[in-house]
Amino acid sequence: MAKDQKSSSKYLTQTAHPSESSHLEENYVATQEFQSKEPKKSDEELHVSKINKPAKYKKDGNFFQKLLYRIGKDDASGLAAQLAYYFLLSLFPLLIFLLTLIPLFNVDQTTITDAISQNAPGDTAKMINGIVGDVMKSSSGGLLSFGIIAALWSASNGMTALMNAFNVAYEVEDGRNPIIAKLLSVLFTVVMILVLAITLALPVFGEQIGNFLFGKLGLESQFKWIFNVIKVVLPLIVTFVVFMTLYAIAPHVKLRWKSVLPGALFATIVWLGASALFGVYVSNFANYSKTYGSIGGVIVLMLWLYLTGFIIIIGAQINAIFHQNKTGKTSSMNN
Repeated sequence: MAKDQKSSSKYLTQTAHPSESSHLEENYVATQEFQSKEPKKSDEELHVSKINKPAKYKKDGNFFQKLLYRIGKDDASGLAAQLAYYFLLSLFPLLIFLLTLIPLFNVDQTTITDAISQNAPGDTAKMINGIVGDVMKSSSGGLLSFGIIAALWSASNGMTALMNAFNVAYEVEDGRNPIIAKLLSVLFTVVMILVLAITLALPVFGEQIGNFLFGKLGLESQFKWIFNVIKVVLPLIVTFVVFMTLYAIAPHVKLRWKSVLPGALFATIVWLGASALFGVYVSNFANYSKTYGSIGGVIVLMLWLYLTGFIIIIGAQINAIFHQNKTGKTSSMNN
């Protein structure tokens, strides 16, 4: 029995990481020295960045110097723009797939549009709600139809781009089988859909569910107090769990859950705060619809997706620094 369990574990490991042995040794990408310029100080090195520009590396730099070095070397801004593009392409297939599930739960369309209006920044809400209306009218409810499966497959492109960005952050080769990697991205997409559905459903139906469960015990008043607290902390908890899951599983690196805590905490707090501030900025200081007309909503959405991608990448870079400090594994060792 023990032998069978061991064999099964080894098979699963090799399936998830086919290029690695059973001890999951990562293959790091070698950092190249920049040839056209010389560093000004003896404790500095110039490395070639992803856009073939010099990235200054301090040998005994502190945490923030290492983070700035990684942001420049890995072209975090360019990766964030790439993620925003793929997120935008994935958003509408994702909406189509998600909205196909709505009739199964008898959720009213106004519940969805109200939630979008409260969370999406600026004119983006109007654009997305228009798409929601069109999809709901034309939806046939065929969950397993070819079109819906194709929509889910297309929506997973955003997760594929995210997995690639994480591998860049850890400076590690992605030796996974392309089919396995694509299936993982589809799985992550489905998980995100489920989390989003739960996040939307709990504030709307949570009180009715709680009253049904606790009413028979005479605990309605206690539940209402707990539920009011849950409604406040729920976005924080859900966002943190999503980031923890992505940071721990998506990179092609063997990671412990606690090793991705710093990046997940950073991404959760900064993303929620930045999204709130961005919404205030768009609503009060930047009237994109007046300047750009009907495409103002698209511009706002792209800016928000870019901001989201940049924050997620910084979180991955933070985790990569801690991983490097703990394990001593880094591409610069291969120079």
